[in-house]
Amino acid sequence: MTDGYDCYQNALAERINGILKGEFLINKCNTGKELQQLITESINTYNNVRPHLSLNYKTPNFIHNKNALKLASRH
Repeated sequence: MTDGYDCYQNALAERINGILKGEFLINKCNTGKELQQLITESINTYNNVRPHLSLNYKTPNFIHNKNALKLASRH
């Protein structure tokens, strides 16, 4: 879900949905609870386990936390 009327946010949301559908949601779930669990695990994997080429084979949370530490050390 995006906030505001920024068309670029919609593109990002669509990209994330495409990644979830194409890479993680390859099995059919029998219940909504199974689907929710699969989505939760997929998001965790995407952010914490799966290396990203565009991030020099680092995970998004690694980069985010590294940048947060840099900002905190400046103050």
